[in-house]
Amino acid sequence: MATGKKPKKGKRKIRGSKKAKTKGPSKVKRAKSRGTLAARRADLRGPDTEWWDAFLSKQDESGGSAAVPSDEEEAFRYFFRTSRTTFDYICSIVRDDLISMPPSGLINIEGRLLSVEKQVAIAMRRLASGDPQVNIGASFGVGQSTVSQVTWRFIESMEERARHHLVWPDQERMEDIKAKLEAVSGLPNCCGAIDATHITMTLPAVDSSEDWCDPAKNYSMFLQGVVDDEMRFIDIVTGWPGGLTVSRLLEYSGFYKLCEAGNRLNGPVRVSGDDAEIREFIVGDICYPLLPWLMTPFQGKNLSTPMVNFNARQKDAKMLGTRALARPKGSWRILDKVIWRPAKDKLPSIILVCCLLHNIILDRKDELLPHIQLPEHHDTGYNIKKCKQENPIGKVMRDTIAGHLPIYEAKS
Repeated sequence: MATGKKPKKGKRKIRGSKKAKTKGPSKVKRAKSRGTLAARRADLRGPDTEWWDAFLSKQDESGGSAAVPSDEEEAFRYFFRTSRTTFDYICSIVRDDLISMPPSGLINIEGRLLSVEKQVAIAMRRLASGDPQVNIGASFGVGQSTVSQVTWRFIESMEERARHHLVWPDQERMEDIKAKLEAVSGLPNCCGAIDATHITMTLPAVDSSEDWCDPAKNYSMFLQGVVDDEMRFIDIVTGWPGGLTVSRLLEYSGFYKLCEAGNRLNGPVRVSGDDAEIREFIVGDICYPLLPWLMTPFQGKNLSTPMVNFNARQKDAKMLGTRALARPKGSWRILDKVIWRPAKDKLPSIILVCCLLHNIILDRKDELLPHIQLPEHHDTGYNIKKCKQENPIGKVMRDTIAGHLPIYEAKS
């Protein structure tokens, strides 16, 4: 049970348009035959196609290619989770940043900067595999510090440049979401599903506290996501300690404040058969409170037929949230492994970028390889703690929806 004292949240830096300082000529390694740094940066404007062959050669040398698909396009998806065209699109998002502000030390012995494609590949492989930085570096012929710098610069750029892939839908899109969810679940005016998961980590003793120690005795940070009918994230909350309850996490979120103020889930109402209003809402598990805009299952024994019917329909929609959180943990394995002593002000950015990449795959109509294993559940080892909070208006609306469902079924 969370105490009255509000726990500290992992800080996120506010990044403006101020550019990083460029190191002076004396601090940049140069090969005498290669000309100016500006000229070498200009070389990066064109795509690099050599890095992929070099990467595959490294895999063959290390003997780590046994599980890699023989088809080259599928092998690319295996390592980087996207098609080549989506990979190129991601490169286009970050290209200007990676050219204009390359991290220090990214010039090889021939005096050439690492190409944008190779930098993106290093970062995406680190996020996709969750492997130690030294292993990632060996796969690309670079050092551990280079992997660290490249990955973080990629994350900073994606966080700023790719935000348009994670936005709350406009009303036209929301009407489409509601229609598709109603066709699948029968729930009228349902706008999506909400769920939360723990991102586990180790912490130095000086940073360890009860706030960050969760019910499974792990140190963790929460990720809460609201998803649409295609399991696309349309709102996320992260940075809060895993020691909170899910209901308290919701209350601390900006999403909760927007909904309570009537600034979200405030679209057109539906009218039931007995002229009762059904407002826009999302669905969540029993760990969430029942609210006018958040429908949770009926609890208890001896439930009536309409209640049982509602619970079954609600579960169909609710599972979108469960599967949506399992997918990035399966594809971006850094989220599913115990992260070693992350900076708590940087981990929210890593989580956000993994969610952005998840959405980009959906937006680009890309697909994961079928054999990339996803966790059966995104929070294995955690028990659901029931929330007993039930808003009276929420109870009335849930009863209205439950009574509406047989009418809907008779029309279908």
